[in-house]
Amino acid sequence: MEASLGDVAALIAAVVFAILVGFLARVLWKLGGAVGDLRNTIQGVTGQTLPLIGEVTTTVGHANHQLEKVDTITTRVGAITESGAEVAGNVSTLTSAFSVAVGSPLIRVAAYSYGLREAVAARREGRKVDVDKAATTEKD
Repeated sequence: MEASLGDVAALIAAVVFAILVGFLARVLWKLGGAVGDLRNTIQGVTGQTLPLIGEVTTTVGHANHQLEKVDTITTRVGAITESGAEVAGNVSTLTSAFSVAVGSPLIRVAAYSYGLREAVAARREGRKVDVDKAATTEKD
């Protein structure tokens, strides 16, 4: 059997095509292995991430609960501060009222007792007390 030049070229082309198919099959085989490894990695990450997300959700829930407690405490502190300011205002008013009610008469009693002491002392010594001068001196 005699092979023509076209038959030899076809045979070479078939061998090259078979080598190319073998090379592509090997590449596809390795790509399939890489895709399998990628799938396993994604499953592992998913398996570890889902419990972590659950823990984060629980932690955020606890943090929100604690923030609600802090908000309640700050509201109560604000109410206490307002009450303290009101009490301070009431004490100031009470002090002013006490000062007016008791202070003014006490000053008058003190002035009267001073004048009485001076008059008694002057009488004992035999001096005469000038009432107009004493009244003018006290007003200054």
